[in-house]
Amino acid sequence: MAVRFAFTAVRWPLFTNLFNKMGVKMSGSSGRNRRAWRSLWLMAAAAPLAIAVPVAAETAATANSGVHFGSWGVDLNSRDLNVKPGDDFERYASGHWMDVTDIPADKSTNSVGSDTGDRNQVRLQTIVTESTKDSQIGALYASYMDEARLEQLDAAPLKPDLDRVNAIKDKAEFADFMAASLGDFGSTLFGPGIGPDPVNPAMNTLYVGTSGLGLPDRDYYLLDKYKPQRDAYRAYIQRTLTMIGDADPAGGADKILAFETEIAKISWPIAELRDIDKVNNPMTLAQLQAYAPGFDWAAYFAAARIDAGKMVVGDKTAVKALAAMYDKEPLETLKTWQRFKVASQASGYLSKRFVDSQFEFTKQLSGAKELRPRWRRGIGQVDGRLGEVLGKTYVDRYFPASDKAQMEQLVANLKTAAAKRIQANSWMEPATKQAAIAKLAKMDVMVGYPDKFRDYTKLVVKPDDLYGNVKRSSAFEWDYQLSDLNKSVDRKKWAMSPATVNAYNGGLENKIVFPAGILQPPLFDPTADAAVNYGAIGAVIGHEIMHGFDDQGRKIDSTGAVRDWWTPADAARFKKLTDELGAQYASYEAAPGIFINPDLTMGENIGDMSGLEVAYAAYKISLGGKAAPVIDGLTGDQRFFLAFAQAWRGEQRPEAIKTQVASDPHSPRRYRVIGPTRNLDAWYQAFNIQPGSKFYLPPEKRVRIW
Repeated sequence: MAVRFAFTAVRWPLFTNLFNKMGVKMSGSSGRNRRAWRSLWLMAAAAPLAIAVPVAAETAATANSGVHFGSWGVDLNSRDLNVKPGDDFERYASGHWMDVTDIPADKSTNSVGSDTGDRNQVRLQTIVTESTKDSQIGALYASYMDEARLEQLDAAPLKPDLDRVNAIKDKAEFADFMAASLGDFGSTLFGPGIGPDPVNPAMNTLYVGTSGLGLPDRDYYLLDKYKPQRDAYRAYIQRTLTMIGDADPAGGADKILAFETEIAKISWPIAELRDIDKVNNPMTLAQLQAYAPGFDWAAYFAAARIDAGKMVVGDKTAVKALAAMYDKEPLETLKTWQRFKVASQASGYLSKRFVDSQFEFTKQLSGAKELRPRWRRGIGQVDGRLGEVLGKTYVDRYFPASDKAQMEQLVANLKTAAAKRIQANSWMEPATKQAAIAKLAKMDVMVGYPDKFRDYTKLVVKPDDLYGNVKRSSAFEWDYQLSDLNKSVDRKKWAMSPATVNAYNGGLENKIVFPAGILQPPLFDPTADAAVNYGAIGAVIGHEIMHGFDDQGRKIDSTGAVRDWWTPADAARFKKLTDELGAQYASYEAAPGIFINPDLTMGENIGDMSGLEVAYAAYKISLGGKAAPVIDGLTGDQRFFLAFAQAWRGEQRPEAIKTQVASDPHSPRRYRVIGPTRNLDAWYQAFNIQPGSKFYLPPEKRVRIW
């Protein structure tokens, strides 16, 4: 997965957190920005379930052979046996590996996830390079790899788009340009998305939220601790304006940063953006126009070809304030901002000086020292833009039917275990339990690849036109998303390509999705010990299942509708438990002076902890009442927890941790190991953890939600 950057992101915490719950598909240019944003965090932070085995480059002949830790799935040489499990379980499981392993210069993290992504790229490269140059896959890759042509063209491809910005005469034309940018280069202050209606999740509706920021979160503009990143961003803006011939690059950079700082001031804190109750604000077009009159919404939606009879407005007070701000902002400032956005989004598809300038900024966020090799970035482009074309061949080669069948059995055991845990829950009343079990029973599970692959035949791709390919791809994606608006939800559509090293819970679609890309060793290995598969992929499955019952997922019922199905007493008890869990995570110092925000990470923390509990229960079910064997002196329970910890092993640069804690709903990987285990009784028993250990919690302090 190559990192693709675009610095005009919609307020992604709103859309990625809410939309992951609601199953919303981001669109057009906004959709392109979303993929870029997610790619950055997938590579630079402890992204959701992006974990893998470290391997060297492999050939096609060995790519689909069994690869796992040791002889049965755990790397015993990785451990640091000088550390007691209760003092630091991450180091106990992986400390030796951490001591002898460096982070490559082109990465912000070296982890199980980044290495699986690398291995998948070798597989995908084989597929891509076998494709003819006149095929879509071959043509897109060829256009990306033709560096000589990109150097010859330099900034020339930008000129028509910049001329369009320069020709804008008034705010109405500027709004039209923002609408056009949904399927093209450029940015919009108001990002639309399409997904299930919270009231009637069988139908798709429109979502609207604020956009416009080029730094990861509002805090980057407002807090002193982010001044280095802010300064790097301003320098990047000035360099970009200089390269495109702006008359006053320094003055323009000051205006753009000041403009975005004002947007940041009215933007919602990141933790509020994941609260379904706060962002679920239905409106008609007339109501939105009356609520936020500083912007001609009807004209904007018409120019974007959006039938906006009704919609859900996310961060609505920010939408109102931004509309008023737009109305007063000088047109020339907006045009300077838009020129920068067009050039910034296009930089990755231009000559080396544009690519290098962009990286000079982004490395301040990720900590990476070098750009990833161009071929890896190119493969990332092909997977990002033709994911289901490429993915079809990928699963044919690397994901046999037997793996899919074994995974589906694992999932069945996990769902059985989850149902038993809900039923046995001591703090829930029968009515709430019944509703929870009904939701679990209706949760669809999708493994490996979609039942029906997308049709890309109308997308024109040329081997000598990278800039045009990206523009046509963006327009194609916008049309694809628009085709769903105000129509029935197709629950069989996927939001990830089959080769993706990740998984997700579909929220309002009440489904969980596991692409083939993540279903490989050490996470899932058909030949590994059962304890390993349940501790690794089982915890992933459990994590996604239990997202349906985290602090936001619990607000969605079995049909996918946002509805309160809890008794008041159960809701109060749940809140008490999550407050206790939040207090634990608030005490974790991820980097010097950088503490985890439990309000931002609560959903993922619940998913991690509850998912591990469910996976452990499912492992016991899989034994069928028999005792687990002892292997290499380790009991089944010890192997289970070691597999879980080693699935998360990795190291991150301080810059990446800082960026993650500020803007990512997932806790850093260290606390995705320590946080869940110290709340499970079985972990204490497995390793004889006693009082006095650093992470020991007395039984009454251990949080048990599900």
